[in-house]
This record gives sequence, structure tokens and C-alpha cells, in this order.
Amino acid sequence: MRITLEAVRFAYGPQVVALDGVDLTIETGEQVAILGENGAGKTTLAKHLNGLLKPDAGQVRIGDWATSQHTPADLAARVSYVFQNPDDQLFERTVEAEVAFGPRNLGLPAEEVERRVKAVLDLVGLTGRAGTHPYDLQPTERKLVALAATLAMETPIVVIDEPTTGQDAAGLRVLAGVLDQIKSAGRTVVVISHDIDFCCEHLSRAVLMADGRVLADGSMTQVLARTDLLARAAVEQPQMMRLAESLGLADLPLTVEAFVANYQRQRSQGGDRQ
Repeated sequence: MRITLEAVRFAYGPQVVALDGVDLTIETGEQVAILGENGAGKTTLAKHLNGLLKPDAGQVRIGDWATSQHTPADLAARVSYVFQNPDDQLFERTVEAEVAFGPRNLGLPAEEVERRVKAVLDLVGLTGRAGTHPYDLQPTERKLVALAATLAMETPIVVIDEPTTGQDAAGLRVLAGVLDQIKSAGRTVVVISHDIDFCCEHLSRAVLMADGRVLADGSMTQVLARTDLLARAAVEQPQMMRLAESLGLADLPLTVEAFVANYQRQRSQGGDRQ
């Protein structure tokens, strides 16, 4: 289920161009981070993937479908979307009903709906909250309910907007497990985030945006090594990269594990030269 954007332009008004000629292709099963500061066009781009927004010019294709020819309801079978603010997404009276809503509206048998609800509530650690009203939960837990409702759709493409916002260490572990499961299932995941370090840990490709345009697109290391473009996009390198540069290490690691291995290797090579 390939995602293709061709010369996509979208404006909220004459003076607010949110996407300005975006070309982007995401292949089936890729794990992609969309990076950039507020106003870069990240969320606008994401909302084009499930038809919530339609391009003023250019074309967005999800598989063999042009989004301009299909409703968001149609596209919900191909692309699921977790909003940045779960309160924009949740409306049922219980967590269980919220998670079941999407699969039930796909016309699935009751047994399959029940299986999906149980599986995703187990995955996000909310099995014991199935009968709770979502708005009786903490905001971070509501985010997990929204994520569970999205996962229950089992779409080939999952888009998650700012998943780490407000999450503690336990919540981050849950998110990491969710991303691992999406990847192991061969599904595509697109994450919009300011959390560079989390993206480095769990995603392999980065798309850097500023002013409605794509500035860089490639592996996480390739994109985050471009300090000139990061400065234009007002995005900082991950802390392990910055630390490695300050210590003069040869490689630019993305994670703590890679930093430690790089540091030990360089120290060992220095000892050999001595």
C-alpha cells in the first residue's frame, strides 16, 4: 500500500500556504518520522493521507486510490490516524466501546470485533479500564485509548501525530511496543513528532519539513547529519549526535547503545595506536 504525493499544494487561505509542492513516496512497511517545527506543514500533510484534507493542486494516492476520489470513510479502511489531542477523537461512553467502534463499522463479525478489542487493550495496558469512561482517565491514558482505537482497525497504514506528548517512561515503553508490533506486521507507520530521540530509537527514515516543503528525505542518520538543513527547519540533532560531535567521535550515533559502542571502539583504537 504505497503512499504517493505528487506536487501537492494546500492553503488555508490566500496568505497561509501549508503545503507548497510536496513530492513524497512512502513504500509499504516503511517507518517514517515527519520532522519540523510548528507550522512546517507536518500535520497538514498527515491529514491528506486519510482524506481529511484534499489538495488544492497535485495528487495524493494511497495504493491505487486518489484521495480526491474517496471520502475519509472510504480511506479509513486503508489509513488510520491518531490525533495529537485525543479529545478530538474520543466520543464513546466506555473505553471498550471506543475501541470497538471502528471495527464494528467495518461490518466485522462480533467475534472478530471482540478479538481485536481485547488484543489492542492488552497491547496498550488498558485491559482493566475497558468499562471506564474515557474522560475519567488521565490525558496520557486517553492518548492510549485513541491509539488502541486506531490499532483495532488493523489498517495497512497507521499515522500517529505527536505520540510521546505528555507520556511518562511507562507510556513510552507502551508506544515502543506498539511500533514494534506495527513493524513486525509489515504495516506502514508515519509518525509526526518533535521528539527526535524517540524517533531515532524506533523509526528508520526521516522527512524534514519547513515552510510547507520537504527539505530532506532519507535515513535518520543522513537527514540528522545535515546541520545546515536542521537549522533552517529549527530542529536540533538528537542528544547522542551532539555529544558525539562534542567529543570528536568519528561516527554520529542515533541511540545510547550506538554511542557507547562508538565511544568504546574509538578508545580501543586510540589505545592500540599508543
